[in-house]
Amino acid sequence: MLPSTLTWLPEEQWRSAADAHRARATRFGEPFTERRMKRQKHPVEDFLFTYYTQKPGQLYRWHPGPGVVLAGAGAEERANWKFYLEVVHPETGERGYTVDLESFAHTRTDAIRFANVILAGAVTRPGNFACFGLHEWAMVYKSAENGIRHEYLPLRLGAEGTDAVVEEHRIRCTHFDAFRFYTPEAVPLNALQPTRETQRDLEQPGCLHANMDLYKWAYKLTPAVPSDLVMDCFELAWDIRSMDMQASPYDLSDWGQEPIRIETPAGKSEYVRLQKDFADRAQELRARLLAVAQSLPLPQT
Repeated sequence: MLPSTLTWLPEEQWRSAADAHRARATRFGEPFTERRMKRQKHPVEDFLFTYYTQKPGQLYRWHPGPGVVLAGAGAEERANWKFYLEVVHPETGERGYTVDLESFAHTRTDAIRFANVILAGAVTRPGNFACFGLHEWAMVYKSAENGIRHEYLPLRLGAEGTDAVVEEHRIRCTHFDAFRFYTPEAVPLNALQPTRETQRDLEQPGCLHANMDLYKWAYKLTPAVPSDLVMDCFELAWDIRSMDMQASPYDLSDWGQEPIRIETPAGKSEYVRLQKDFADRAQELRARLLAVAQSLPLPQT
């Protein structure tokens, strides 16, 4: 099944777009690859390539999205790319390659349906802006007994000071993939007990992790999602990760990161301001991703 209208791109045009995408992506991916070769770590910039499953080489590949046919000899390599289909121009007989939506939707049915549920739920819910990033603090609560998750990073307030911040606040994390990293002592301190099953009910646009996960949904729906949207989601996740770690209990001064001191009124105010800005960016991207997910031709059940 193909879109009723196909846009044919000559090779020089799509090559230019592919090169621009690669330049945009390698700016983030190449430093990570170089660090890996040297066995070096970066607590902020490695996250999108280690926590998430898409690797730099996959990110570098440019996909135009549905309804676009890539013409020219250079497009023939896509005959070996997953979820691409050869098509013939009805008037000129020219051959090109386009995304095979039917094959993609048939193979990734469960992922597409789950993405639809998660994206549709969060795009309509109000945001929670009272968490203050305490999920990262809960992950190192009682570190004297549990150790530190990022063992090479010192705690800005020390173990006792970090524990005191956790105990002085009500923790309101709604995101299971943050909650699952809590220390055992922190789990009962959370106002909610998120699970994978309740994720579809709890996902909300104020959550930094839910907004970072837009990148996950974007690459899971690739190549149906155009690469410009994937990169928009990636760059949002990159910015959020930086802010998330600035507000964390870790001392990142060696990496040039100034702390957002969420244990203070001024720090809380700064956190919420940035959180709301990210939520606005995320909702626009979430709506675009949802439009792609809803357009895919899922098998009838």
